[in-house]
Amino acid sequence: MDISEKLRILADSAKFDAACTSSGVDRAGGFSDGIGSAASCGICHSFASDGRCISLLKVLMTNYCLYDCKYCVNRRSNDVPRARFTPDEIADLTINFYRRNYIEGLFLSSGIIQSPDYTCEQIIEVLTILRVKYKFCGYIHAKAIPGASPELIEKLGTLADRISVNIELPSQKSLDKLAPDKSKNSILLPMGQITRQIQQNSYEIVKYKSAPKFAPAGQSTQMIIGATPDTDFQILRLSEAMYKKYSLKRVFYSAYVPVGDSKFIPTADEKPPLLREHRLYQADWLLRFYGFTAGEILDEQHQDFNLLLDPKCNWAIHHPEVFPLEINRAPYEMLLRVPGIGVKSAQRIIAARRQAKLDYKDLKKLGVVLKRAVYFILCMGKRADGLIVTEIGMMRQLMSASVVKELENNGYSGEQLSFFDAAPTLEDRVKCLTGEM
Repeated sequence: MDISEKLRILADSAKFDAACTSSGVDRAGGFSDGIGSAASCGICHSFASDGRCISLLKVLMTNYCLYDCKYCVNRRSNDVPRARFTPDEIADLTINFYRRNYIEGLFLSSGIIQSPDYTCEQIIEVLTILRVKYKFCGYIHAKAIPGASPELIEKLGTLADRISVNIELPSQKSLDKLAPDKSKNSILLPMGQITRQIQQNSYEIVKYKSAPKFAPAGQSTQMIIGATPDTDFQILRLSEAMYKKYSLKRVFYSAYVPVGDSKFIPTADEKPPLLREHRLYQADWLLRFYGFTAGEILDEQHQDFNLLLDPKCNWAIHHPEVFPLEINRAPYEMLLRVPGIGVKSAQRIIAARRQAKLDYKDLKKLGVVLKRAVYFILCMGKRADGLIVTEIGMMRQLMSASVVKELENNGYSGEQLSFFDAAPTLEDRVKCLTGEM
């Protein structure tokens, strides 16, 4: 099998892994004649923390695998074309693609071959060739293999910019059912080791300028959404716990794409739960940047997201006792809870109101999305001129335009939309429209 055929098979096999954002790293060129730089980067499209679109060669070393995870297209029992790169072939591909300006870095994962240790050794060999032979200083994201020895994980962290260990499913019960070869403990152990070594490395770098960096872009993980009955609340609560315990840079959520016919997973004719994935990313953003907790966004009585509204709007309309907020006096933490006000616009409001009192025109200039925020704020003690607060009006403004359009196209008028008296038929209809049913 030639290189192009291997690349076609193994790049396609890697497409279900979402954890490939390169951000938060600035690896300086350590060689006078080195090539590549992670300072301005990241053939998949991803996004850096400052919003730049970056490109990575996203590929598996091999899609042969010892494991038989029911949700995975590369599982042992699945009849798919198989291929395997040698470490030299992946390194050569990366360098040649980089020289042609096709990519800015590498995202490398692999099926489990022979053993976790052997697989990890093969990935380390690829990275060693790139860093030592080719003197490549660009961005590399590598997968740490659960079950690999701590010595290999440590070596991997000195070569890669970011490491990720995919937790895959939210509970041990789900892993037992769909991935019997994996255990939560084997996944969490390397995550804990990586966290401790990143923290230790941060002290070593301060003390010794020549100390080698360990995973300077941190670590991330991924969860598959929709393959098991786990609720949004369970998933969000697990994400919150991992952010706190393991200082993760990102938790990635991947809507399950049916790839098998097991009785334990959705059938192949079902659509992936893309809206649910989107809501999880929105809620994840609230956890990381807006000061929310998982228990505020969802709770034991409401374990799944409102399909009609994003999590922040849903929280706001269910806490009328908090609003309206006086924009000229509200603390920063409360400004972040107003729909239509983001981190940057909240910071601008705090800075601008030190100079003068703000009105609605000022807020628009500062980047506030007034069509949403106007229902929850006051400027100098007054509502916006001409504002009539009705449930239907709020509903239309807070829902995304695409959801409103789909509902209207399917016979639902504005008068039928309600926040507080949500008809089951409406929820069911939205689920049908978005592939949730």
